[in-house]
Amino acid sequence: QVQLVESGGGLVQAGGSLRLSCAASANIVSFNYMGWFRQGPGKQRELVAKIINSGTTNYVDSVKGRFTISRDNAKNTVFLQMNSLEPEDTAIYYCYADKTLKGYWGQGTQVTVSS
Repeated sequence: QVQLVESGGGLVQAGGSLRLSCAASANIVSFNYMGWFRQGPGKQRELVAKIINSGTTNYVDSVKGRFTISRDNAKNTVFLQMNSLEPEDTAIYYCYADKTLKGYWGQGTQVTVSS
């Protein structure tokens, strides 16, 4: 069973930055991709950013230019650097690891951006 543990959430003012971390209990290069999802109040969960096994990254339009996903293969950890945060970024952020026919979720970390 794969475990994903997120950290780094918190309360920040608009325009500030946070860095989320997701530590995996397995070799992250064995996953098809790893990603960060978020679910804001009254909203559906959405994929914010993902990093594919090859290293290619993808972002939802609303965070392009502000968020950066990266990984440290030696530490089996994926990061989400979030800059220029906006109140609309307030959500629970979940780490996700994708394997063929199965996916794994972290417990989530709260990010709150005050105006």
